[in-house]
Amino acid sequence: MNPVGLDLPPLLAAFVFGLLGGAHCIGMCGGIMSALTFAVPPSMRSPARLAGLLLGYNAGRVASYMVAGALAAGLGTLVSLAPAARAALQALAAMMLILMALYIAHWWKGLLALEALGRRLWRHVEPVGRRLMPVVHLPQAFALGALWGWLPCGLVYSMLAWSLASGAPAQGALLMGAFGLGTLPAVLATGVAARSLSGLIRHPATRTLAALSIIAFALYQLWALVLHALH
Repeated sequence: MNPVGLDLPPLLAAFVFGLLGGAHCIGMCGGIMSALTFAVPPSMRSPARLAGLLLGYNAGRVASYMVAGALAAGLGTLVSLAPAARAALQALAAMMLILMALYIAHWWKGLLALEALGRRLWRHVEPVGRRLMPVVHLPQAFALGALWGWLPCGLVYSMLAWSLASGAPAQGALLMGAFGLGTLPAVLATGVAARSLSGLIRHPATRTLAALSIIAFALYQLWALVLHALH
């Protein structure tokens, strides 16, 4: 049994989880996107150039997610040599998804404690990003986005736990890549589109539906582990 393998449902689920986490992405990353936009010299803010730089930022961010996913999965392969350890990692991944769901629905925000731990790393990363401003070309935008990908985020940490149990670095990278692509609509939306999308995603009914969907998926993973243990 491989409940977090590379068959389509896990990758699709990771993409959907990125979409469902859009409310958090808008809240956390919306200000960053605005700051990065204003980091471009006024004389170079043509629509085409800004669009290219925004895509560069987000390509770098998703690339960082994929690197982190590969590293987490690589660590997981070392830890999970024994079947019992592998099952424990998969159970941890499912529990982290449940915590993600509670976080999205605003039912419990325990993941904020993980974000606090991540801020220690971010204090060392942020000064490097400042040295890349002002942004004037695409490689620079990609590099800045790659640093942005290490911003403390409870949703990302939940997905990394899933990558930890994925079984191979390539699997972990693809899971995080799918998750990152799912966050793009919320992060890239601007103006009226951003306000409309934010209103929809932040609606309590949307949050509740998203949370219940993620919890159902996580419980399915746990049930698969139980069935596997019984047989």
